[in-house]
Amino acid sequence: MRVLAAMSGGVDSAVAAARAAEAGHDVTGIHLALSRNPASYRSGARGCCTIEDSNDARRAADVIGIPFYVWDLSERFHADVVEDFMDEYAAGRTPNPCLRCNEKIKFAAVLERALALGFDAVATGHYAQLRTGADGLVEMHRAVDHGKDQSYVLGVLDQQQLAHSLFPLGDTPKEQVRLEAARRGLLVADKPDSHDICFVADGDNAGWLREKLGDRAPNHDGPIVDEVTGEELGRHDGTYAFTIGQRKGLRIGRPAPDGKPRFVLDIEPVSGTVTVGPRERLAVRRLHGTRPRWCGTVPATLEGTVQLRAHGEELPATTTVAGDELTVELHAPAYGIAPGQAAVLYDGTRVVGSATITTTERVPA
Repeated sequence: MRVLAAMSGGVDSAVAAARAAEAGHDVTGIHLALSRNPASYRSGARGCCTIEDSNDARRAADVIGIPFYVWDLSERFHADVVEDFMDEYAAGRTPNPCLRCNEKIKFAAVLERALALGFDAVATGHYAQLRTGADGLVEMHRAVDHGKDQSYVLGVLDQQQLAHSLFPLGDTPKEQVRLEAARRGLLVADKPDSHDICFVADGDNAGWLREKLGDRAPNHDGPIVDEVTGEELGRHDGTYAFTIGQRKGLRIGRPAPDGKPRFVLDIEPVSGTVTVGPRERLAVRRLHGTRPRWCGTVPATLEGTVQLRAHGEELPATTTVAGDELTVELHAPAYGIAPGQAAVLYDGTRVVGSATITTTERVPA
């Protein structure tokens, strides 16, 4: 089988490429150049997207003994991921750019080009497992290493994409992957994992958005209002600097009458109002989603679990699907759930699909 190995420059994708080659596949390595201006993204070898990472990926390909190329997808990445990130925050929502990158770039643009060039599959270093179900469809399951499991950010993949994907690391704990990299002579064996958003150079999302949005940002100045008393507690210089559930950086100057901390409860970008209140007012019992992406058969209802953050816990839930909309009834309240985040649905360890959260219903006061 001809396999295109996406090599980010980190240890995971290097070992995934090595395993694919060792399995007898005809493997070619590629690194994705995603920045239109590399100096504007973060620098240093961090496991994804920088010039240093490209060099690390090339060295790993040399050790493995496979051809290596760099593909420039910077324009599409900017349009589909960076612009989406800015638009979502400007609208008062909280996006996940890594999930959007998987949906639009790594398993759409890259896979489309790979298939057009005669490759059979794309291999990545993501931690997830693929199996063939009783119905003959490809199922995606959580990785053995639940601490590194990345099935949440892969929940946007459909059956056609899964059928042409390989995740060679899903059955291996991360610690063993690093040991294997060292045994193979890969210099990235001890390279730190990448956690930050690749296009935010210093990790300051609010500062980056303030600079990039400019006049596109609605209501640079607006009130911070206490939901309980209705009192204006302070002012802010952009709703994009806040997300539902945020506690730090509110700059409201004085404690609540009960002495408890306040959290962001609501963001209204049109009026520029940020509403804060006690943690118990963050409790959500039901959420609604749109733009569903199904990994296989579309369910009418699902008794399973839902994950609402990349590293969040699984929450028991009942999901009802109606066309392009779904409703998730949580069996117990969840806290700090923001529109724009992804709700990824599971049946046991199997990923059923995902949707973008549009609205939430909080537990009545």
